[in-house]
Amino acid sequence: MITTELNNKKTINAWALFDWANSAYALVISTAIFPIYFVKYTPDIIHLGGFEFTNSALYSFSVSFSYIFIASLSPLLSGVADFSGRRKFFLKMFTLIGSLACITLYFFKGEPQLWLGTSAFILATIGFAGSIVFYDSYLPLIVTEDRYNSVSAKGYTYGYIGSVILLITILTMIQRPHWFGLADGQLATRLGFIMVGIWWIGFAQYTFRYLPKDALTKFTGSMVKSGYTEIRNVFGKLKTLPDTRKFLLSFFFYSAGVQTVIYLATVFAEKELNFETAELILIVLILQLVAIGGAYLFSAIGTRYGNKKSLLAMIVIWVMICLGAYFTYDKTTFYILAGMVGMVMGGIQSLSRATYSMLLPEKDHDTTSFFSFYDVVYKSAIVGGTLLFGIVDNIMNNMRYSVLALGLCFVVGFVFMWRTGIPQAIPVQNGVEDQ
Repeated sequence: MITTELNNKKTINAWALFDWANSAYALVISTAIFPIYFVKYTPDIIHLGGFEFTNSALYSFSVSFSYIFIASLSPLLSGVADFSGRRKFFLKMFTLIGSLACITLYFFKGEPQLWLGTSAFILATIGFAGSIVFYDSYLPLIVTEDRYNSVSAKGYTYGYIGSVILLITILTMIQRPHWFGLADGQLATRLGFIMVGIWWIGFAQYTFRYLPKDALTKFTGSMVKSGYTEIRNVFGKLKTLPDTRKFLLSFFFYSAGVQTVIYLATVFAEKELNFETAELILIVLILQLVAIGGAYLFSAIGTRYGNKKSLLAMIVIWVMICLGAYFTYDKTTFYILAGMVGMVMGGIQSLSRATYSMLLPEKDHDTTSFFSFYDVVYKSAIVGGTLLFGIVDNIMNNMRYSVLALGLCFVVGFVFMWRTGIPQAIPVQNGVEDQ
């Protein structure tokens, strides 16, 4: 068995840098540029068999399919990783799949390559989502509990900074293609997809080098089903862990709201408030930049006053955001709401990961299975939230009512969080954080 030195500065930095690497996908591909590109260069109505879909609906269904697929697959992979010691192997494999898929998007020029573009996007999303469960599972293995909050926040901060740097570079190429000797903005965008793939797999090499090595054991056929067995075991253990169970229920509902807002904020701004492309990109930049401070702010609040109080405060702010969006009809107010989203977007994701680590009963050998369960809950929340948003939008023909429905998700999440007992975050020893 390979032992790992806890709180090692180089290991922590290597772990956090993976967020820097893969957040390029999260910002450029899933949020800022690819959705706009997809809608612009595909027909408004796409015929599939006897059905018709809008191009935006096809994009949404692609996201849903990706997360349903990886949520179903991740227990299998985590079980193999746990029992065969191949945690880093799978982290590398999903990184390779995702980065190559991003590079493949270069060949997506429009309707003739519709299914190539859609398939590459799905694979990139699977690569991103699949890598996260193995990445998250390293946290309790590399740092002591008193550093969960700050190190988790450090990872998100690296991700926000790195992805914004790359996004600004690609946006400059798109807005001023002649500066780079490019024919037009479309070519610049396609080259941007290549840059995301190279950025992702390139910076991940530092992570792969310094994270703990895999403790390999002989692979057997029983490992294939061991992941699902482990998930059932985790589910069984939750019966004796009421606070962990209530936390996960809360996490499901408020994550459904958080992730749906992140995915559809630009769509809401474009359709309801008539934002232009440049203004939509500005919204995304506001979200990312404010999220950097938000991750550290609510980490500090959690450490001082308890993670529960910090999470409850953020959920209340999310409810206010949903109510505010419903009544917003001018761009200035929406920019303010975007700033509020950024403030709590980073904080709630970072603190959720750290809080879940605190609630784990075992931190030595079973972390991947517990984080796989956490990841299944997270990905199911994305599917549930986007479906709820779409169903309400179709029924009411008004996205504002969909935003109110998301507000109800946050209210339910607040109730479960209120009933959850969460231990006080342990102060950092010696008053110094390894950076």
